[in-house]
Amino acid sequence: MNTIMLERGKNGIALMTLNRPERLNAITTEWIEDMHSALDVLASDSTVRVVVVTGAGRGFCAGYDLKHSEAVLKDGDLGQVWEGMLSQERLSAIVKRVHKLPQPVIAAVNGPAAGAGFALVLAADLRIAAASANFHVANARIGLAAGDCGISWLFPRLVGLARCYELMLTGRPFDASEAERIGLVSRVVPDEMLLDTTMELATAIAANSAFGVRMTKQVVASALEIASLDVAIDMENRTQVLCALTGDVDEAMHAFREKRPPRFRQP
Repeated sequence: MNTIMLERGKNGIALMTLNRPERLNAITTEWIEDMHSALDVLASDSTVRVVVVTGAGRGFCAGYDLKHSEAVLKDGDLGQVWEGMLSQERLSAIVKRVHKLPQPVIAAVNGPAAGAGFALVLAADLRIAAASANFHVANARIGLAAGDCGISWLFPRLVGLARCYELMLTGRPFDASEAERIGLVSRVVPDEMLLDTTMELATAIAANSAFGVRMTKQVVASALEIASLDVAIDMENRTQVLCALTGDVDEAMHAFREKRPPRFRQP
């Protein structure tokens, strides 16, 4: 995987680095396939507890590489519409896969996040921004729909419909400070502290029960898909019983009495 670096660190934390710094980690066909390969590894590795995604160099991801997209349109042998649809489906599948990873995903956003790169930020479960981070949903300004790679579904759920419409319809960029104010990111930190701060958050999550964390992500994601409080509570009840049967609750109680950190079972 030349365009995506995947490193497994201590405490079950995996660091995924988008690695085309000379092009602000812009997306190419190789990038897409490398990302799918990395997601295959992460989805099947139960020892990975938390995934951190960031960009190499001075940017997170500038969206699709326009030079590369011109080559794809000219060289496609299935016709532009058919070729474009296949490419779009392959790219947007990455956002769905990141959103559905069993592990919590934290985006550590450095510099620009635009287009499908912005969608990748939205697909994460948590977002921390460097002071240099900036965000662009500018498709409407170049003749395309701003709803791309899941943005139309993810963005309004994170910041509300009115703010989403303003940013998508105008296509204006916004900075890290505004992203924090509207609730897109949970915090903004100096650039040099971005990765350390994100790793601290990942470590705090990884210290909890692996099964409990996984079920928390699953139950919240499922609750967003249903319209009934009764159904959400029924799902929560079943999840709590499953978690209680793992033995992690007993270990947490023993650890509390013994005034030590809990030693939860690993998958």
